[in-house]
Amino acid sequence: MIKQVHIIGIPMDLGSGRRGVDMGPSALRIAGIADKLHSLGYTTIDEGDISVANQETQSVQDNTLKYLPQITEACTSLAIKVKTVLDNGGFPLILGGDHALSIGSIAGIAAHCKEHNKTLGVLWIDAHADMNTPETTPSGNIHGMPLAVSLGFGAEELTSILYPEPKLKAEHLVLIGPRSIDPGEREFIKRNGITTHTMFSIDKHGIYDITLRALERMRSSVDHLHISFDVDSADPSIAKGVGTPVPGGLSYRETHLIMEMAAESGLVSSFEIAETNPILDDMNASAVFASDVLASCMGKRIL
Repeated sequence: MIKQVHIIGIPMDLGSGRRGVDMGPSALRIAGIADKLHSLGYTTIDEGDISVANQETQSVQDNTLKYLPQITEACTSLAIKVKTVLDNGGFPLILGGDHALSIGSIAGIAAHCKEHNKTLGVLWIDAHADMNTPETTPSGNIHGMPLAVSLGFGAEELTSILYPEPKLKAEHLVLIGPRSIDPGEREFIKRNGITTHTMFSIDKHGIYDITLRALERMRSSVDHLHISFDVDSADPSIAKGVGTPVPGGLSYRETHLIMEMAAESGLVSSFEIAETNPILDDMNASAVFASDVLASCMGKRIL
């Protein structure tokens, strides 16, 4: 794995219906994320934070795409930063912020892959499917749309960031852990044949076999694996400081096992943490958990 990690914060809560996730990058830094990487032999460069408009000073012009201009601007800046890091041989670590940030991170990674003849794969670990469109969204919150956008569905302002084509193919996407899926998202998943391992599947088949199959699939088909980790994928008993908590999530060991197996695969080339909300947390425990999860993905072992 690349030994130089570039930390990029995106303190954005414009895509979310709940305040507080804009403090996620600070919470993760305070949790010692850079020190944990240093202990594993990585050097880190903190690129600071992407500039994001403050929600209090903005107005909503479209209730099916709330804060669209502001999110487009922030995600475009993030995409450019992520692409630059990858073009220069670095490993981008994106700290959010609500999950709308993935519109920018995936656009930047995809642009890099397009220029270097690589195939992008995404492992999406989340309580939610994040595949709504303006036509199906029940809330208008764009943090529920990033995967649909990355697959080429949704507002043109978002789907065309950096270049006007889909950034990701459905066959190169695997979801792990969703347990709150909107009706429109269910239809989207079925129509596009997206591999989705819900918590029911995990309970039935076990996280080891599911993760093994997902990684074997990625190994045979992609050159660049990006992991998008929404902290709400874990059960609220483990991580309550998240944007949209849902009961019945991944256990502590299930989450770490996914990451330890991902590290063993040697495929991971970028990583992001979304939806950490310190306002709802207890002594920053959720950010500490998320930083430990990242450490497992970057090579930390029990023995």
